[in-house]
Parts: sequence; structure tokens; C-alpha cells
Amino acid sequence: MTESTVPPVIAPEQWQALQQQYMAQAMELLRHPLPASSWGDKRFAAPAWDENPLARWAVSLYQLNAKTLQSMVDAMQVDDKTKNRMRFAAEQWAAAASPSNFLPFNAEAMQKALQTQGQSLTQGLQNLLHDVQQGHVSMTDESQFEVGRNVATTEGSVVFQNDYFQLVEYQPLTPTVHERPLLMVPPCINKYYILDLQPANSLVRYALEQGHRTFMLSWRNPDASLAHATWDDYIEQAVIRAIAAVQDISGAEQINTLGFCVGGTMLTTALAVLAARDQHPVASLTLLTTFLDFTNTGVLDVFIDETMVRFRENEMGQGGLLKGQDLASTFSFLRPNELVWNYVVGNYLKGETPPPFDLLYWNSDSTNLPGPFYAWYLRHTYLENNLIKPGHLTVCGEALDLRLVKVPVYLYGSREDHIVPIGGAYASTRVLPGRKRFVQGASGHIAGVINPASKNKRSYWVRTDGKLPASYEQWLQGAQEHAGSWWPDWAHWLHAQGGKAVPAPRKPGKGTRYKVLETAPGSYVKTRS
Repeated sequence: MTESTVPPVIAPEQWQALQQQYMAQAMELLRHPLPASSWGDKRFAAPAWDENPLARWAVSLYQLNAKTLQSMVDAMQVDDKTKNRMRFAAEQWAAAASPSNFLPFNAEAMQKALQTQGQSLTQGLQNLLHDVQQGHVSMTDESQFEVGRNVATTEGSVVFQNDYFQLVEYQPLTPTVHERPLLMVPPCINKYYILDLQPANSLVRYALEQGHRTFMLSWRNPDASLAHATWDDYIEQAVIRAIAAVQDISGAEQINTLGFCVGGTMLTTALAVLAARDQHPVASLTLLTTFLDFTNTGVLDVFIDETMVRFRENEMGQGGLLKGQDLASTFSFLRPNELVWNYVVGNYLKGETPPPFDLLYWNSDSTNLPGPFYAWYLRHTYLENNLIKPGHLTVCGEALDLRLVKVPVYLYGSREDHIVPIGGAYASTRVLPGRKRFVQGASGHIAGVINPASKNKRSYWVRTDGKLPASYEQWLQGAQEHAGSWWPDWAHWLHAQGGKAVPAPRKPGKGTRYKVLETAPGSYVKTRS
């Protein structure tokens, strides 16, 4: 194909129409800039934006540019993945180029500087220097929190540890407990205490109140000593070892398990490895916002291709660490206005200290990942989607087949999740063969999960007929919305998996092999990146 026959990226007639439309709207806005508040953008909702002529003009021109850029991307004649990448880049530009991010155009920040006689700018500079020193933008007043003091406070003991994890056994809150204990496996890309923030929003405490003898796998924050750790190491030495330890301590033939996000992917992998060995130590599986089928990975797909994965493999596939802050920054820029620029404006231009918020403190407490683990995960899940291919992978010496995981499963997905899209969470219903219950919650990846029953907030959706059609859209057509948290629905389901009631243990651990090493939350969770 010669250069003259290469089809244009944008059809000439569309390009001409966009140019003409842009010029006409730009001339009109220059003559009559719209009130900043009229755009329906909360960044420009304060009265100061309407009172400042320069700000009104800047907002009008910005909104026109952002809208036109999006129209240009939509008109591109390219494949879907390329278009999604261009759309992501356009969204990043739009977030970064907002007039609210620049002091001369930010009417609110300028007004505050005048009202405080420059003190807000002085404080903003101090905030900037503080954040440069700590290595990340402050999303909350981190000085107000301390792990073990006012987050991760549920009473318990560390009863086992190795190079990969500590096992926390929590003190029962009921005189009797279900005979089958519950093991929680959080994501290793974050600290476990998202499931135990404070008493009012702790899923750990809620499980204890329902009479479940509860254990938590607390991941070690990797340093150079784990730079060569692999996916197999994490499955064998952590997840499978934790399951065995809970069995040994409780004396239960089978236990119940819960996995959150990547923790759910790892937990399901471990159960498939055990099933291949004809071992079935788990009675039920709860998966919260978890991928097994990586066909629909949402916005994260823009980062993943063969070139990127091969780069990571060459960089750290044989050893090294992915720094926690690098991964945290990636996730923050998936929602740049809410998780990046909002704090840049508040902290630095307005000189504000963000309010204390336990969830955002946890979000800033990043963890490293071993390079070989990370490289394997990228290739075999996001890039090649190999977990759902029976016998395609060998993990811990076993041919992996998720169809062997035949336990009852409770599947939860969040409606607005941008990390595990609801369709991706629902896809697990087509992978696992056991009896399944799928529940959709409101809000996003974290806020949807951490929705305590006592608050009676948001809502959740279930199907009373129990049917699981081929697609999420078909499932939703027959689902009913219920007010409040999904936690009681899960508690009712888990109660049926718990077995008979037995006296609560009088002390944690068991014998010398599983003796108390330290009190919860343990030392591993306190190690900062």
C-alpha cells in the first residue's frame, strides 16, 4: 500500500466538521463566556469562579477543548484497543489541564490567598515540601492514624509466620463459634487492614460477631530478600500454608475462605492446586471483586500488551521489586480528578490539610511486589488470560484446572468498580462449577465492599430465582435491588457453610507449633514501603 492509499485516521469530512464546529463555538465563548457553574463540573461550582471574568473565560475554553479532543478521539478510525488508549490519554490531559490546577486561573485559590493575606500559599508550599519528602501526595491527614492504635484494632494474636506472611487469629466475640473457621486472604498489593479499618466498618469484626472463628493472612511487605519470589512461592508458601495452619489450629477437617481482589485470584488458584492433589480442605469460597476470567479488565487493559509485559519481564522477571508507590500511582491515575488533582489543588493551591479518612490512609500505605511474581501475573492473567484454560498452566507442579474447585461460592462485584469491572466479576460464574450466589453492590472497588451493615447505606442487587445467565446484563434484568449493605446477605449464606456451633476457644493458637508470637496486628503489616 502506497502512502497515498493509506486511509486517514479521521475522515476528511469529519475533521472539517470538527474544525468548523470548534471555531464557531470558540468565537461565541470568547464573546459570551458561560458561567463556570453552568458546566455542571464540581471543580468550578464555587461562586468565586462565576465572579472572576478571567476564570469564567478559562473554564469555557477548557471545557470546549476537552469536549473537542474527546470528539476527535471518537472519530478516529482505529482498532478498539488503540481508541481506548487514546481516550485514556485524552482523559489524562483533560484532568491535568484543568484551570483549577493552576494558581492564576483558580478563582477559589486566589480569593483564599487574598483573604488570608498569603498564608494559604505559605501553607501550601509547606504541604508540597512535606509530600515531596514522604514521596506521595497526601490524601488524608496521615498523622491522625497508626496501625494497631486506631486502624487494624480488632483483638487477636499472630500464631504463625514465615518469610511470606503472618497468620492472625482473632479473639472470638461470641461464646460459641461455627465449627468451620474462616480464613481471609486479602490482596498482596495492599495491606490487609482494609478488612479491619475501625470497629464500625470492620468486616473482620462483623464476621466475629456472626460467630465465625476468624483468621487473617497478613502479607509481608517484600524487601530485597523476597526479590526472587514467584507466583508459585506465594501460592505454596503462603495461601496453601495458611489453609493448613488454620486446619491444624482449629482441628477442622474443612474451613471457609474469603479472598479479596488479587487475594481471591490467588486463593482460587491455591484451591485448584490442592484439588489437583486430591486435597479438599475448603468447604466454601467467598470472592470479593475478583478476576478469574480476565477477558474484560476495563481501563487497566490500556496498559497491557506484549511489549509492556516483555519489558517488565526483562526488567524484573528474574529478580527485583516493583515499588509500592509506583503501583499506587498507577491506580490513582485511573481516577485522576478524584485521587490526584483534587489533592494537588487542596493541599498546595489552597493550603488545606485533607481531613482524616481511614480508607485513604490505607490507600496511601503501599506495598512492594516481587518482580518475578508481578511479571508472571501480568503475562498469565491480564495479557494471555491463562487461568481459565484447563491444563494450560502448571502451578506448584500441578496442571491448573479451575473446574476442579467444586465448592459453594459467594461472588460479589461492585457496580462502579473501575479495577474489577462488574462484568469481569460476574464472569467467574462461568468458570467455577460449584453452587454459586452472585451479588452486586453499589459504589466502587473499595467503598462497595466496605459497606458496614450498621450504616444502612447504599444498596445491593440479587436474583431471587438464583439463575446465572450467560452475561451480566442478562443477570441484571432479573435482579432485585435491596436497600442497605450486602453484608447480612453474605452472613446468611456463610452461616449455612459454618457447621454446628462449638465452644469458642479459650486461647489462640495450638501447642508450641502455633504459639502466640505477638499481638495483632503483628509486625509485618507495620512495615512501610
